[in-house]
Amino acid sequence: FQLVESGGGSVQPGGSLRLSCAASGFTLDRYVIGWFRQAPGKEREGVSWFNSNDGTTYYADSVKGRFTISRDNAKNTVYLQMNSLKPEDTAVYYCAADLSIATMKRSFSIPQIRVLDYWGKGTLVTVSS
Repeated sequence: FQLVESGGGSVQPGGSLRLSCAASGFTLDRYVIGWFRQAPGKEREGVSWFNSNDGTTYYADSVKGRFTISRDNAKNTVYLQMNSLKPEDTAVYYCAADLSIATMKRSFSIPQIRVLDYWGKGTLVTVSS
């Protein structure tokens, strides 16, 4: 069972990237899938989550209005569309999945914990001119 992120890269400020989080060995049907990021020397930050059980989403204030999370059932993949990228968006982006929305919310609130069921290895996003 694994999650694999892709789509990272280097982009200029104002540009866009779409990150993918593909699940293998299990289906995302009942999972809450979250995107996190960690910049060098900074704590992990919860960016967005998608609850497959009811379709609800959440965005951190820092990305609201610029990032969009979505899921492709057929591809068993969750996407993070990132527009209007800023240098402060530079980080390694990770996706994670858990059956519990409460656990996902706790992971967003407490950066130090790592209690979610599955984590990907991350993909680097660099925003620089």
